[in-house]
Amino acid sequence: MKSGPTSWQHPVLDRRSVLQAGAIGLLGLGMNHVTALQSLAADERGKKSKARTVIYIFLSGGLSQLDSFDLKPDAPAEFRGEFKPAATRTPGIQICEHLPLLAQRSQHWSLVRSLTHPSNAHSEGHQMMLSGRTELPPGFSPNMPRPSDWPSIASIVSAATKPRHNLPPAAVLPEKLVHNSGRVIPGQFAGMMGSRREPWFIDASPFDGKAYGAYPEYEFDHQERPRDVKRKAFVLPNLSLPEDVAANRLSDRLAILKHIGRQQNSLDRLAQFESFDRHHQGAISLLTDARVRQAFDVMHADAKVLDRYGRNSFGWSLLMARRLVEAGVNLVQVNLGNNETWDTHGNAFPHLKDKLFPPTDKALSALLDDLHESGMLENTLIVMGGEFGRTPKISGLDQFYKLPGRDHWGAVQTVFLAGGGIKGGTVVGTTDKIGGYPADNPQTPENLAATIYQSLGIPKTAMWQDAQDRPHHIYWGEPIAGLS
Repeated sequence: MKSGPTSWQHPVLDRRSVLQAGAIGLLGLGMNHVTALQSLAADERGKKSKARTVIYIFLSGGLSQLDSFDLKPDAPAEFRGEFKPAATRTPGIQICEHLPLLAQRSQHWSLVRSLTHPSNAHSEGHQMMLSGRTELPPGFSPNMPRPSDWPSIASIVSAATKPRHNLPPAAVLPEKLVHNSGRVIPGQFAGMMGSRREPWFIDASPFDGKAYGAYPEYEFDHQERPRDVKRKAFVLPNLSLPEDVAANRLSDRLAILKHIGRQQNSLDRLAQFESFDRHHQGAISLLTDARVRQAFDVMHADAKVLDRYGRNSFGWSLLMARRLVEAGVNLVQVNLGNNETWDTHGNAFPHLKDKLFPPTDKALSALLDDLHESGMLENTLIVMGGEFGRTPKISGLDQFYKLPGRDHWGAVQTVFLAGGGIKGGTVVGTTDKIGGYPADNPQTPENLAATIYQSLGIPKTAMWQDAQDRPHHIYWGEPIAGLS
């Protein structure tokens, strides 16, 4: 019997879909999860997806534009700093001498040297750059995230893009951003959108609160205080099935039930610490999909791969991000360093040279190479920035630091972009003679967010809904012109 264009008939499911649906009851999930699980079978029957993906690398603390991608060698000594500019592969573009691997790959990346917003405060800057909104939300508190905050870019992508391969649309790794006082930094969460739209937080790097940087190789303390090095590797949730419960034995429901019982507590802990919604995040896929297990298992990657990315938290993070976008996550936010790692008020030049630039240069270059060689770079946009830049004038805080650094500076920062249709070897915007303000073509957090949304194929007319189902615009600016 027909009703309109749809013919009622028994559904035809492949073996994997049937097994996953059978596992729903074992995990205590309801029939409302069936739709999400069916998407995996549909993806597998279709052609390989060409959807755009994004890796948003966030440098919490604020990277100094003057010491990285916008050096001013002709400025007076109190502004120009200790580093020298070095030529890149692209004539006319120079960057810091301590980023040699990126300099060799300038054909793949571009710089926006004129991104600006009005705040010099960490929490406000995080809220602006992670949400893509310069205006602070009503009732904003720098001391804690609030339900009235604007949603993060990752949360919007979680709501506005279609899941692929039964995976969450957006993930954040390897940790939430936390101040050394234990205060959770606002801007990272779903806010007004409601907790059901939180991105997938993969807490692989438990908060330490004492050290900075790419542990264990490049761990340091800005004030060079004595410390015990504790973190050696990523700590990941146990999401794998044992070999004796392989895919060809999933029909043995008793074996599955016995194993699920052992892993139930692990999943419950994941739900508690990562706002892990089992419908939205695809719990079945996490247990059965080899691509997901491989994405997490960066500690056991091929030795040559680990050597290229770096055997440290920066290398592991970008390798995991690369694997997750390949597996089907649309946007991965990578926090390179917690505890405001890039907050170089003092000891700035030795710490940038010896601790921060080497693992960043190596890991980001390996990511570019991997994506390019695999053919994924054209469809993967890489964005790297922080909550603000640093002051043009060098200063010292003798009571805390032996050597000078730079303070907070929202007036301008450089944002690094690559892939996703970006034209390599391009610079958008310039700054004045001391690198303090945009000289032309200023860009805003709204423009950067729009660039990300456009790359993901989100329509300009798209809306998100808050917890009360009220509609809100996604785009608050135009994508940055001149990058493609």
